Amino acid sequence: MDKEQMEAALRAQREYFASGATLPEAARRAALGRLAAEVRRREDEIAGALRADLGKCAEEAYMCETGLLLSEISYLERHLRRLMGERRAPSPLAQFRARSFTSPTPLGTVLIISPWNYPFLLSLGPLAAAVAAGNTAVVKPGASAPESAELIAEIIRSAFPPEHVLAVTGGREANPALLDGRYDRIFFTGGAAAGREVLRRAAENLTPVTLELGGKSPCIVDSTADIALAARRIACGKLINCGQTCVAPDYVYCDESIAPRLAAALRDEFRRQCPDALRDGSYGRMVNRRHFERVRALIDPEKAAYGGGSDPETLKIEPTLLTGVTFDDPVMQEEIFGPVLPVLTFSDLDEAIERIEARPRPLALYLFTRSRENRRKVLARCRFGGGCINDTVVHLTTNSLPFGGVGESGMGAYHGRWGFEEFSHTRGIMDRALKPDIKLKYRPYNGRTLPLLRAFMR
Repeated sequence: MDKEQMEAALRAQREYFASGATLPEAARRAALGRLAAEVRRREDEIAGALRADLGKCAEEAYMCETGLLLSEISYLERHLRRLMGERRAPSPLAQFRARSFTSPTPLGTVLIISPWNYPFLLSLGPLAAAVAAGNTAVVKPGASAPESAELIAEIIRSAFPPEHVLAVTGGREANPALLDGRYDRIFFTGGAAAGREVLRRAAENLTPVTLELGGKSPCIVDSTADIALAARRIACGKLINCGQTCVAPDYVYCDESIAPRLAAALRDEFRRQCPDALRDGSYGRMVNRRHFERVRALIDPEKAAYGGGSDPETLKIEPTLLTGVTFDDPVMQEEIFGPVLPVLTFSDLDEAIERIEARPRPLALYLFTRSRENRRKVLARCRFGGGCINDTVVHLTTNSLPFGGVGESGMGAYHGRWGFEEFSHTRGIMDRALKPDIKLKYRPYNGRTLPLLRAFMR
């Protein structure tokens, strides 16, 4: 789609929004219902596209994409009336009599740019929130998962007219025409470099931006942790989508006193959860050869305590455990986004916290501990998007928690009501009664005005 076609499509969306067609609760509910119905109808096609693009098995396709997406749509359908409604707020005595309340209103036309690693969840999930909030939308799926991108476009075309929701497919060549348009919000999920470009282009039109990026999410394991449980849950979080997850535990940072036992437990869990990875049909692969070569280059054979093998034909990389790693190693210079898990050690938790805080803010942080004091200390001093205590990744599976980054890992949040609010503007409104009309605020002021103001405005 060239620039002129994109401009025409956006004009049609703005006209559709201006008509008020997206505003009624019934229209929003119907739109969510059509989207959910298309996702359910095409569940097998979704699983097939994910296997073609990423080698995902049917169980992981449903657990991490289709199921979570349907849960998000269901939440929005169940709570739509409450989300759309006014919320009372207290009024100051100086404005007696008045009724104060907040009122959400849709932003207008939004752009959603999604990545390839969870293509359905990360494109249609934000879209559900945008539609529930009453917007029109343009959706650009990630081109590195072409089967999924085309199916996402088909789902959108079946569920919505283009003046309501438009799907745009293609690679990076499609981005200039997309970003030249004027939107009321841009919602971007992807890498930091592309996120900076989106933010720069949005600034030209003062367009608000939601950025869901990533980073090196640490997994702290202290000396009080349940080592067997920690290893099981860390390995599980790392192996989902072969580590191609923005909130995957990027590295383990553990107390040196438990490092040998934890490394042994992680080896056992990798072996148990994925015993023959290169020939396991349920174990996925790297999305493309460039990504495969990049991740493989991060593996130092001399530090590989488990795994390290790969298959250039299938683009599979074994679950790999690296020990004896320092913050100066190449694997610690970038987000891994693959099934490689470095283990670093610390001698003092306070020093570990300082080291983490000296690095860019991660999208997620995980802590394994039995210590309430260590839990309190990490939560008080570490800045990160979200996370878990004694688990990994699962915080993003609930509609009851916001999901988003901070600093270099992103800005803004969504899921559940936070998604609705991200695609809305919340207006503060005061409805004043006609009487009484207190004269205190009107000129001319006199000697009694200031004492009365002090009394009323405490």
